[in-house]
Amino acid sequence: MKTLVTANQKGGVGKTSTVVHLAFDFLERGLRVAVIDLDTQANASYTLQEFQSGYLASQMFSTNGDAVRACFKDLPEGPLVRLIASDAPLADMEKRTMADVASSFTHNVKALAKCGFDVCLIDTAPSLGVSMAAALYAADYVLSPIELEAYSIQGIKKMVMAIANVRKANPGLKFLGMVPSKIDGRNPRHGRHLQELANAYPQLMIPAGIGLRSSIADALASGVPVWKIRKTAARKAAQEVRALAAHVFEKMEIAQ
Repeated sequence: MKTLVTANQKGGVGKTSTVVHLAFDFLERGLRVAVIDLDTQANASYTLQEFQSGYLASQMFSTNGDAVRACFKDLPEGPLVRLIASDAPLADMEKRTMADVASSFTHNVKALAKCGFDVCLIDTAPSLGVSMAAALYAADYVLSPIELEAYSIQGIKKMVMAIANVRKANPGLKFLGMVPSKIDGRNPRHGRHLQELANAYPQLMIPAGIGLRSSIADALASGVPVWKIRKTAARKAAQEVRALAAHVFEKMEIAQ
């Protein structure tokens, strides 16, 4: 099982949209996908509610992997998505020690891997907190959607440093890069910021940006991928999201 985290300390940059659409795309590729929602806002849990597993995100921070295996032991054959939904006790994770939280979460992700999933996608809260760090300790890959605004660009520097620090303990963690998100092609400021990022992080910019598309919000609210929104305006969004998913799938080297 390959594990991917979407992370950025800035909110509203497209983390949840990315996780949700990767889950839908990977499902259509025939994969068995686990999605863990570590954001107390629970937006991914709302969009993916039809895939509820009954297991909750805060339970991933308990030490007993037997509970994970018991929940997912009788999964049907074939492609599927199972959601480990956000819940209120997630907020209490920030009161626990990093060593305790990271160890428990990693242990339970490994238990998930033994249940037959091909990939695990983890959505995180917009904070460099304990739960995000635990997710990074357990992950193989991390992806950072970024909005082309000053505050988001300022925050990505801290995110890059945080990932570098986690790699000291998890040297296998690979930073796939930044996904330019909510790009307004008519906004010259977005064009300047995109160029600034490309100059500052030439190896870390993913060549598959996502435009500012209302159809993506429509899709998230409806619990479907954007390519199932029957509007002409959704076609471009679908192309962009599919291109990003194809890039991530290739970089993750997921076996089928």
